[in-house]
Amino acid sequence: MNPNPMFPRITRCISAFALTVIFAQGSQPAMAGDDARKVGVVSHVKVLSDKAEDVSSLEAWKRSWIKEGMTAEEKAVAVWQTIVKYRHQTTPPNENLLNENNVHDVMKAIHVYGYGQCCCAASHLSQLGRYLGLKSQGRIINLHSVAELQYDNAWHLFDPSLINYFRKSDGSVASVNELIQEVTAWHKTNPGYAGNGRKLMGLARNEGWKKGPKLLAEAAFYDSNGYGAAGTHGWFSTMQEYHCQPDQIYEYGYSQGYRLNVQLRPGERLTRNWFNKGLHVNMHDGGAPDCLEKRAGMGYQRKLGDPAPGRVGNGVHEYEVPLASGELRYGALTYENLSPNSEQKGPALHVKDSTSPGVLILRMPSSYVYLTGKLEISPVIAEGGRILVSFSENNGLNWREICRISGNGKQVLDLSPFVFRRYDYRLKFELNGAGTGIDGLNISHDIQHSQAPLPALGQGKNTITFSTGPSEGTITVEGRTQPLQGKPQLLLSDFQPEYSGVNPVFLRVADYGPIGGMVTFPISTPGDMVRLRFGSHWRARDAREGWDMLVSYDEGKTFKKVGDMRGPESGSCTYVTVEDVPPGTRKALVRFKSTRQYNTLCIFDLRIDADYTEPSGGFHPVKITYVWEEDGKEKRQEKIAKQPPETYEIDCAGMPLMKSLVVELAD
Repeated sequence: MNPNPMFPRITRCISAFALTVIFAQGSQPAMAGDDARKVGVVSHVKVLSDKAEDVSSLEAWKRSWIKEGMTAEEKAVAVWQTIVKYRHQTTPPNENLLNENNVHDVMKAIHVYGYGQCCCAASHLSQLGRYLGLKSQGRIINLHSVAELQYDNAWHLFDPSLINYFRKSDGSVASVNELIQEVTAWHKTNPGYAGNGRKLMGLARNEGWKKGPKLLAEAAFYDSNGYGAAGTHGWFSTMQEYHCQPDQIYEYGYSQGYRLNVQLRPGERLTRNWFNKGLHVNMHDGGAPDCLEKRAGMGYQRKLGDPAPGRVGNGVHEYEVPLASGELRYGALTYENLSPNSEQKGPALHVKDSTSPGVLILRMPSSYVYLTGKLEISPVIAEGGRILVSFSENNGLNWREICRISGNGKQVLDLSPFVFRRYDYRLKFELNGAGTGIDGLNISHDIQHSQAPLPALGQGKNTITFSTGPSEGTITVEGRTQPLQGKPQLLLSDFQPEYSGVNPVFLRVADYGPIGGMVTFPISTPGDMVRLRFGSHWRARDAREGWDMLVSYDEGKTFKKVGDMRGPESGSCTYVTVEDVPPGTRKALVRFKSTRQYNTLCIFDLRIDADYTEPSGGFHPVKITYVWEEDGKEKRQEKIAKQPPETYEIDCAGMPLMKSLVVELAD
């Protein structure tokens, strides 16, 4: 993708459980009876196999991929291998959350999509490299986007998009400028090849490519005819891409904050599939990825241990809301003036005191992007009563009425127009009138996830590890700063920030006076806040200008500086984590405050994540179901994990074709 200069056979399967169950020190005990019913949500539900690394977060990725004693180059290669393994080069996914449009968050790309284009891969290299403390810069070359990492006092090109890097005669990895220099010099002495892909392809055949520039002649990623490991480009492409001007620097800005957090409430089920139904995040805009129906051009990923049969998975997120038992009060955001029929005669859930409305607010966070949504409700409407159903996509700051129910009978509401391309939303049900209630409530979604990081099985013994993590949830603020004409989108302005001397578009400082500008975002959490994670893709071209990153926990009376973004940078990304949140905090202000503007001081994209303790979080036994095929016959293994962490084994006599992984709370 060329960047905008302002901004790619019969066998048995025997399941045997290991006799040893491992318990972690300080892990939460399994609850029984009434206590178990008081657990509203189990967080960070994780199922791993010994066939897949734990890459649920940046921290987990680092533990899995970066080993003690690694050199800087070994770390750089590990970054490159990570991105290569979990992606495929094709039409990129778009969420309309970033001004770059494509998904530029490496953790989201790994877990939700598994594909992208060159600008995406370049941003991911910079993101992981900087996370390890390496400097990085993006580079514009001819019809391609790449990034470099700096170590040993030099820049080094690593391209996970087209799956290559090039070693010099001394064994070190070459830079972009060194490639440009050699390719350009070869074209000068070999006229007639520049810009002629067909002629270059002809020369490349039968190892003819080794007659080209010396730096490319020993490359490890071309086949005998010069085709590259990605299957889409080759030596002939490299000879055109690096025939360009040197020193064209560009920041392929990224978002950082996504982490995998599978949460389960009673009645909630998550199914992840090693197949898809043809649904994808770009399905209403065109641009289906070529890996939707087949595993195209992913041979090198196999070499890196990727066992997935494909890339795009369509899973299902279902919530059969437990109305009648009373346990819903522990899983809802709001449960006011309501009674279940287990406590008071009436519909499964109904108004307790008819003099005021009953209010139920459900939050629907997901680690995977919503593609469709369906709400099935069985209302019981007393005479003169009604139920109002409202929707919020900005953490409950605003509500939009989507349905007004005044009659009985099951109703099905299409939530797809509201939830498409979202990861979190809220539903509010206002019940009015004596005897008004709900006898059934089901919410379901098709989701998109990548097959690549799922805990697949292999032939023989497989060790499965189940765990849960801290009882934490996350509230996120993220949206575009530049509106897209005629497209539904979530804007940063939807989160009601306060602007002072800053234009909402690109958060550009309004003038060149001495005051500068600032933008302040309110963020609140359902439970006590434990940390703030935030940052941005920003610009401060002049050395005298930049941004301070501030937080306040006392409604703005005082602010604490927790980071800064200083020029001169035509584009860069900075993210910080704030751990010292005062106990009991549920509201905070996050502020980006600028110095005086000297040269185009702005913020293109930003993301804020507030992690909090789930008020009714805890542990409840989890049912894990694996589904696969051997020689065309379905195999299924169910396991009730009674205490985290827990390990068990699944033995597969033949090579399994993976189908599904289902997690839900056990009865």
